[in-house]
Amino acid sequence: MVTTHNLGFPRIGARRELKFAQEAFWKGQITEEELQITGTDLRRKHWHSQRKLDRVPVGDFSFYDQVLDMSFTLGNLPERVSETGGSALDQYFRVARGRSGQEPSCCGVQAGEMTKWFDTNYHYIVPEFQQDTRFQLNADRLIEQINEARAQGLIPKPVIIGPVTYLWLGKSKDDSDRLTLLDSLLPVYSELLDLMSNHGIDWVQVDEPALVADLDADWRHAFSLAYHHLKTSRLKLLVTTYFGELRENLQMACELPVAGLHLDAISAPQEVARMVDWLPPHKQLSLGVINGRNIWRTDLGKTLDWLEQVHEKLGDRLWLAPSCSLLHVPVDLNSEEKLDPEIRGWLAFALQKLDELAILATALNQGRNAVRKELAESALATENRKTSGRVHNPSIETRIQAIRPDLGQRQSPYSARITAQQQKLDLPLFPTTTIGSFPQTRDIRQARLQFRKGTLTEAAYRQRIREEVSRCIDEQEILGLDVLVHGEAERNDMVEYFGEQLEGYAFSQFGWVQSYGSRCVKPPILFGDISRPRAMTLEWTRYAQSLTEKPVKGMLTGPVTILNWSFVRDDQPRRDTCLQLALAIREEVLDLEAAGVGIIQIDEAALREGLPLRKSDWSDYLDWAIEAFRIAANGVRDETQIHTHMCYSEFNDIIEAIARMDADVITIETSRSDMELLDAFRGFRYPNDIGPGVYDIHSPNIPDSEQIKSLMVKAAEQIPAERLWVNPDCGLKTRQWEEVIPALKNMVAAARELRERIQ
Repeated sequence: MVTTHNLGFPRIGARRELKFAQEAFWKGQITEEELQITGTDLRRKHWHSQRKLDRVPVGDFSFYDQVLDMSFTLGNLPERVSETGGSALDQYFRVARGRSGQEPSCCGVQAGEMTKWFDTNYHYIVPEFQQDTRFQLNADRLIEQINEARAQGLIPKPVIIGPVTYLWLGKSKDDSDRLTLLDSLLPVYSELLDLMSNHGIDWVQVDEPALVADLDADWRHAFSLAYHHLKTSRLKLLVTTYFGELRENLQMACELPVAGLHLDAISAPQEVARMVDWLPPHKQLSLGVINGRNIWRTDLGKTLDWLEQVHEKLGDRLWLAPSCSLLHVPVDLNSEEKLDPEIRGWLAFALQKLDELAILATALNQGRNAVRKELAESALATENRKTSGRVHNPSIETRIQAIRPDLGQRQSPYSARITAQQQKLDLPLFPTTTIGSFPQTRDIRQARLQFRKGTLTEAAYRQRIREEVSRCIDEQEILGLDVLVHGEAERNDMVEYFGEQLEGYAFSQFGWVQSYGSRCVKPPILFGDISRPRAMTLEWTRYAQSLTEKPVKGMLTGPVTILNWSFVRDDQPRRDTCLQLALAIREEVLDLEAAGVGIIQIDEAALREGLPLRKSDWSDYLDWAIEAFRIAANGVRDETQIHTHMCYSEFNDIIEAIARMDADVITIETSRSDMELLDAFRGFRYPNDIGPGVYDIHSPNIPDSEQIKSLMVKAAEQIPAERLWVNPDCGLKTRQWEEVIPALKNMVAAARELRERIQ
């Protein structure tokens, strides 16, 4: 009999219950006890939904981030936080966001650095290390959840991040070698495993996704050392990999002294046969056979065609699971009552993916005839999607084939363009701007909801948006910003907003997934060929510009980010889909320019996110991703200034590729990492203007002007002052006006002081 299990379940709740409880706690509206009760209730519901599995994951639930959870389990708190008072949860949220609850800004600390979890849109809090870092076990959270699951009559399988991946994910704050900490880290892991064994646990899922990345000899040796140390545990360890191929690490993984290994068979299907042949006969093989990162239904018959052969060889040694944690998909498709029925029939959310897993297991254990009806439904859905006339548009394919290299070329080089732009814009040294969005208040969200429900007329809704745009322009004028934005009050999300106006997209009501903390996104469903029927942003940009003499940026989301932040179709190469998006955005750019908009920002926040995990695969992705951006951006005249924005990823190693985008100005996150990006400029002279983000908008802390000046002085050591902009590190949508106004006031003051100092 095959064993079924899950690597992790969405923690936010089907109706985002966790998000609302978190934010209520931070606002002082509920107590810590009430927040904990919400967590307990969600875990109970989620385990009940997974009761059909042989083993349920425990420890995958988190109040913010699973990597941060592991840091607290290991007692690895930054000193600036460990010295603060309050409960453990207070300290936890201080690492995550700088403050806990309703603490005044004076009591805040610097939040931990946040970056992308491998190549996903999930963000984790980066562990911090120093040469003298010491670890101390605190497993109360995990043991409590084990007891909760067992009380429901379930067989718990604890989930922890493995020791090597934990070190690999972190950063040294004193330039010491992280691997030197392995010797002191492993005894704490041994203590944790022994403690779980004492609580009746037999299997533990140890996540080691670093195994799918490029590892040098030292890191490969670390895996061998770590698991030879941990093999004395009485527990059975299931080492879990996902998001990619093991490649040269496959044999090493097979030889680790553990009881089982999980392979992502969606990302690495060609490695299944090798794994079956190489894995020693005393070990279990878990195969991720259901896509945990996208929402398309599994072709169950096609999967069984190869899986039956594996089962014949392995028998009871075979475990089945999704490819990775279901954290990256929405909870329940059955909630989607308004979704187009044809498209709905092509989809599977988390609960439906577990149903698919159960069908595959039944087919293997009892034969296909036992699930004959389910297999027929899967085959019909697969065929319907393949033959639907809504997916392919021959005229769009013709446009893609007609793309010429000169479509992505500016008329003149940057040195000539910047002169024309300075003459037109007449901006001061250290020009100040924001990234695009301003706070979306409860009133704005309520007005949008009422308009969608039909309880607010279109005329009334549009008037409400006009009022908010006007307020936004007024506030920026008072603050003294140099380049303004309209604030994006009309936009629900920077990707969904554009998807709603493009052909080829569908939308869910409750398809929320966690991006970080309480931040949830609802990725649109990109199911078919993309076209732009009409202008998408022109009206509100023109209205904002009519309210001020200062330049107002046109704000667009770039094709690569729209692609990477959608549930994207899997029936054609991602490059082709991205080029379709690029042509649509290009049309919008040219319409904005024709309307007199002199600065157009095309955000590519997710450029780094789509980068393959192996460097040998980078060039192909970067070639078509940069091609798509250039096609979208570069049809404008020299005097039109193109901006782009990127955030919360590691950019140092692709800075040369970013330069190839040839945006006139790039604004990029650097505040949480203390201008770490500037290290890239010591070996590479970035050719165009750049705005290194000078304050962290994901924290409620308000930076003072001295902090901002200090960061800009650091930047000026590497980049000429005449090419530096001053801006936040991301959009201000999630913040409150009472936080935004003083922060931007300090930012403008810092820029003015810098001008006076240099001039």
